[in-house]
Formats: sequence, structure tokens, C-alpha cells
Amino acid sequence: MTYGDFDRAVDDLSAGLLDSGLAAGDRVGIWSPNRVEWTLLQYAAARTGVILVTINPAYRTSELEYVVRQSGSRVVVAISEFKGSDYRAMLAEVQASTPELERVVYFDTPQWADLASAGQRLGYAAVHERAATLGSDDPINIQYTSGTTGFPKGATLSHHNILNNGYFVGQRCGYTAADRVCIPVPFYHCFGMVMGNIGSTTHGACMVIPAEAFDPIATLQAVQDERCTSLYGVPTMFIAELASSDFERFDLSSLRTGIMAGSPCPVEVMKQVLERMHMKQVTICYGMTETSPVSTQTTADDTIDQRVGTVGPVHPHVEVKIIDPNTGRTVGRSEAGELCTRGYSVMLGYWNDEARTAEAIDAAGWMHTGDLATMDDDGYVSIVGRSKDMIIRGGENVYPREIEEFLYGHPAVGDVQVVGIPDDRYGEEIGAFIMLKAGQSADAEDIRNFCRGRIAHFKVPRHVFFVDEFPMTVTGKIQKYKLREQASAALGID
Repeated sequence: MTYGDFDRAVDDLSAGLLDSGLAAGDRVGIWSPNRVEWTLLQYAAARTGVILVTINPAYRTSELEYVVRQSGSRVVVAISEFKGSDYRAMLAEVQASTPELERVVYFDTPQWADLASAGQRLGYAAVHERAATLGSDDPINIQYTSGTTGFPKGATLSHHNILNNGYFVGQRCGYTAADRVCIPVPFYHCFGMVMGNIGSTTHGACMVIPAEAFDPIATLQAVQDERCTSLYGVPTMFIAELASSDFERFDLSSLRTGIMAGSPCPVEVMKQVLERMHMKQVTICYGMTETSPVSTQTTADDTIDQRVGTVGPVHPHVEVKIIDPNTGRTVGRSEAGELCTRGYSVMLGYWNDEARTAEAIDAAGWMHTGDLATMDDDGYVSIVGRSKDMIIRGGENVYPREIEEFLYGHPAVGDVQVVGIPDDRYGEEIGAFIMLKAGQSADAEDIRNFCRGRIAHFKVPRHVFFVDEFPMTVTGKIQKYKLREQASAALGID
């Protein structure tokens, strides 16, 4: 599509949203892998003031119902089926128990076609009138992140948040209208919809969607066929692309830059990305959904050490500081502490959750990330640990507490602790240590079967251990690091 085609298609769909009776501030969920219609709805929602609720396609019924109910979504737009999953059946189940969900529209149906072509029948006057009433600080997007209390939190982002963040990400990549950005990362996350889509459109660059979900061959094929100049991914995606037996047959010489984010990049992988993939100006980003998402980013001419050992300097118009978590005072250069960030990028708050918003954002407007970091004399930030026990599996942030709360629902589980276990492919895998109730029995497959279809596949424990007790401190706190050590020893992981 040209930008003219895209603009008209967004106007057509915007007219359909208004004709559906959606007011500014109403919530519409989208539950789908990457496809062009996803992008049209992203921009049409923004044009009409409708808040887009982005739902992870890996979610299943319990997670979907929670998100729809908590956000108060009136409409969900979805794919009918994908990779053997029946989205219609799951949505029918949720709709039956969620009265606030008034309507479901599926792609590739007459209902979607009518919605997406409404402007051609109704005109665009109402769209332009609505757009003129919107403000830059209005909420535009709710993204659900795993919660430490067992329930996802809806990070609420404004036009001002994500439009500027996408722009400055693109600036640091040096985008112009000559760039073509290959986006194999999911749109439901800020990496795809902000750093990818908005990063492209704010510079007139081309968005290239290689496939509905990540596929290394499809990604490499798209880079070659569309002469992409930029490629996105988490380290595991780049590892999969480089490891493909067909890698050498693809011409990737058009690549110049790109973004690697989500977890640290091994130095050998970075060397191959620079040399074999021609991405001499690849950048590393760090951030979180609550900060739209990027707070720091390396530059195009940084050294390999800066790209693998740091997450770069702070973004324009954003502040960062590193504090002692106990006193709140700023630490010295090269001293470890909690990373905090402040500025235009900080979310409006968690949707309908003032208490958890106040826990995350202090009175001075600083977002407390929960990550431990250092800053060197040149202003480059390095992430050295996590003050919380968050697991990063293949770029997906997983909070153990959420899985623990779910597993407590198994009739045989008396107590459970979930930890991240080192893994060559995903960086970390999910490990569950379970104490069974007296007189109850279960095996690892029972536990996994209990999870399948009810929580996202990346949250299902790969490793399950049954124990009689947990290692404790003298004050009764469970020592998760010892559980990780036990798992690594049992699995033969160095």
C-alpha cells in the first residue's frame, strides 16, 4: 500500500467504528497475530479516540475473559482460527459470561468487510469532526502486562506517549522515507506497534509484515524480496535466523540497521548480526510497556562492547536515575541500584487500578522499573539484574506469581514456586517446584495438561519438580535462587 492507500483505508475503517456507535474513550480489543488489518485498526482507533486493547494471541479463555472484563471492552476484533486454535469457540465462551462484550467481529467475514469499507458509503465528515475533538494526552492504548499479584495490569498509554516514543526510536535508527522496516515481532506488544509501526510512519518508512507469527525463513525471505533496510527481533529470533540451514541462500545485503531488544544479546550473536546480516548500525533498546516502551537505546556507531554490555544512553526528552532501593537516594556512577525513568513516555497509569499505579509511579513522576542497573561515566546504562523475580523467556516477560496463582487451582497442588531456569534457546524456561497435598498424586504431564489451553503456551512450565519442602531463610522467606540452583544441577546445566 502507498501512504495514500493506507490513509484512505484508515478513514474507511474509522467511519465504520463511528457507525458502530463507539464513543471516544470506548475500548475495543484486538486478538490476532500480525496482519495488515491489525495495523488499520491501530490507526483507525487512534483517529476516532477509541482505546485499543491489545490482547496477546497466545492468551486462552481465563486470560481473555479477565482482560475483556477488566478493560470493559465493548467490541473485540479477532481472527477466527490460527495454528489449530479455535478463536471463535474461545470468544463464544467468554462472551457468554461477559455481558460488557457487546460484539465480536472476525476478519475475513462480511461483517469486517462492511466495517472496513464504511467510509465509502457514509463519507468522512464524522471522522474529521471526531478527530478534531481529540487531545494528545487522551488514552489510546491499553497493553496488559503480567502482574506480580497474579492478575495482568493494563498499562494505559496516550497518543503523546507512543507517538513520540516511536518517533525517537526511528530517529536513533536514522530512518528516512527510503527505509523498509521488517517487523516479525508481535503487534500486540509495544515492540511491534510502537517501535515498528509508529517508528516507521513517523518517518515515512515502509512497514513490512513477513508473516502472522515469527518464522525465520519467512523473515529472511521478506528481507530479501522487499529489500528491507531494517530488521527487528529479540535475540532468540536472530539466533533462529542465523541457525537456519537455508541462511546462506538469502541476499541480506540491503540491511543497514534494526533493533534487538527483550533480553541481553550474546557477543557471538552480535558479531554475526553485524557481519553475516550486514546490520552494522543495529541498535539495542531497553524499556518496559509502562514507558511506551523505550527509555534507553544504543546509537548507530557504538562499539560491540557497548551493544552487548549496555542498553545505551537515555532517549531524548527522558530522564533516568539509579537509586538505592532502600533509601531512594541516587547512587554514584558504576554503582548498582534500581533504574527509574521519568518524562513524556511514562504511562498514564494502570487501567482502573490506582493502588498499583501508585506503587509503580512515585509522587515526583518517576517510574520504578524494578530492574537493577549501573550507569558508566559516558552515560551508558547496563542492566545487571532484576529486583523482582521476573522471568524473560524468548523476549516474553513472565511473572512467576501469575503462574503460581494459576497452579494453586490444581486440585493436587498444595504449594508451588515458579522460577526461571537457564535455557540455550529461550534464555530462560519456566520451572515449577510443587508440593502436593497430602494423599494427592500428580506427575509433570498432569500439571502441563492442566495449563494447556488455559494460560499462554509460553507460561506452561517446561520443567516440573516435586518436592517435600522449599529452601527457606531464617525469617521464612523462600530462597528462589536455591531452587534455580537445584533445577540447574538436576538438569545438568552449567
